[in-house]
Amino acid sequence: MRSQPSWVNKELFPFESRWITVDGHEMHYIDEGSGDTILFVHGTPEWSFGFRDLVRALKQDFHCVAVDHLGFGLSDKPGAVDYSVEAHSARLTKFIKTLSLTNITIVANDFGGGISLGYAIQHQNNVRAVVLFNTWMWSLKDDPHFSKPARVIDSWFGRFLYKNMNAPVNMIMPQAFGDKTKLTREVHRHYKNAVPDSASRVAVYAIALQLMGASDWWQSQWDKMSILENKPFLIFWGMKDKFVPATALQKWTQRLPKAKVVEYKDAGHFVQEEKAEEMIVEIKAFLGK
Repeated sequence: MRSQPSWVNKELFPFESRWITVDGHEMHYIDEGSGDTILFVHGTPEWSFGFRDLVRALKQDFHCVAVDHLGFGLSDKPGAVDYSVEAHSARLTKFIKTLSLTNITIVANDFGGGISLGYAIQHQNNVRAVVLFNTWMWSLKDDPHFSKPARVIDSWFGRFLYKNMNAPVNMIMPQAFGDKTKLTREVHRHYKNAVPDSASRVAVYAIALQLMGASDWWQSQWDKMSILENKPFLIFWGMKDKFVPATALQKWTQRLPKAKVVEYKDAGHFVQEEKAEEMIVEIKAFLGK
């Protein structure tokens, strides 16, 4: 019987860990509360831990499920497996089907936005609403803001930084906060311990390569967004995000003019870590609670 590792602080993450087998590997998730389902889908270098404050509050009114992508968090981290965003989206589809999740509200950020919307486009009748923050779902290859750092990532130096120095957690994550005091040592430890060595960072590096490597897939999904344009959308945005800038928000609002948009001037990329209380109020109102 698999159990939650001892380094998880139960005061910060007071949930029962569960695992489900998808494509022969075990994916970790939490399943809390009852009512209409909210599915939380993380980006990198995150895991379900990042949604802890939202789940703690929203489980009073909703059935909250937060999954760890394969290779992330407390899920298995096999070395030789397809870690493309398309494969992550396919595994998410199997995860949803196996748990029989219905009438879902998706809450997603970063890479999780495109991964979860890949599901939503194919299964629009099973998606009630969508909540996004600091994410994208279109080709980035012609945008120098992304393509320049992507060239560094796709090099021996980038591989060294990701695999040996744990750059996404140790270097990038602290810079991604608008208010750096919100990334406490104890919170940061939970992201570090999830990928403690080079072997455990295969997926984190692989998904970074998808910034450019998945360009065609990103764009193919974006071109199908008309399928979802009549769904209720709520978009949060941390305006101090250095990595997915406000120009991306403008693209979302142009594509989804009916979406409700909430901007946080002093928050960075990980809005759920900085503005959880405010997000909870908005999500409850958005979903009629």
